[in-house]
Amino acid sequence: MSECCKSGFSWGGTPVGKESTLADNKTYATGSNKDAAVLIVHDVFGWTLPNTRLLADHYAKEADVTVYLPDFFGGEVVSPETLEDPKKREAFNVMEFIGRNSKDIRKPEIFACAKALKSQYGKVGAIGFCYGGWACFQLGAKGNDLVDCISVAHPSLLDEKEIDTVGVPVQICAPETDPQFSPQPKEHANKVIPGLGVPYDYQYFPGLVHGFAIRGDHTDKKQKDGLERAKNAAVYWFNEHLH
Repeated sequence: MSECCKSGFSWGGTPVGKESTLADNKTYATGSNKDAAVLIVHDVFGWTLPNTRLLADHYAKEADVTVYLPDFFGGEVVSPETLEDPKKREAFNVMEFIGRNSKDIRKPEIFACAKALKSQYGKVGAIGFCYGGWACFQLGAKGNDLVDCISVAHPSLLDEKEIDTVGVPVQICAPETDPQFSPQPKEHANKVIPGLGVPYDYQYFPGLVHGFAIRGDHTDKKQKDGLERAKNAAVYWFNEHLH
């Protein structure tokens, strides 16, 4: 993972949900639908990043779902100031952080949260940003019966096997420039997924870069339009497959 995974912009606004617990994980929850839920698997900035909580509120209201944003980093929080402060970004070692929060370490609790939601709700979707992308593909693998659809934006750490085994409707929001989801995995996804017999929605965002959907600059028209389009795409996907 690289510099693009720890840079971006903070958004204004006040989240309206509440903090609770899901499968022993501290969780931000928003919405009131008792039949459909969405699990967010966050990026390296974790469950407290205001941007992610604001998006959760949008999904809850616009897709009529109850949204859960658990802490999957064991209480470790990367300061939002890191987004725009070059010195803090330089001090933040992404690879060491990922080592502490590897797939093997975090997969069990991510799956536990999905299982908890599946036991409570008739329909469950999952959406992941950057780090959370691989987790959504694993949740949606054939035979898991944990989620009914997945959406990912600029996924990181995603390998071909995770793409090859997806078994639920899948949506990918992919920017033009993305060292983490580079042309090779993009091509692989677009070649393989259409042959898997699942609904597939590939959304391409020209001129935008990794992180745009969760950390884009809302004062820049092109970036604002992109992050809004990505939000609207996810809302459409949840409406389509969770109701």
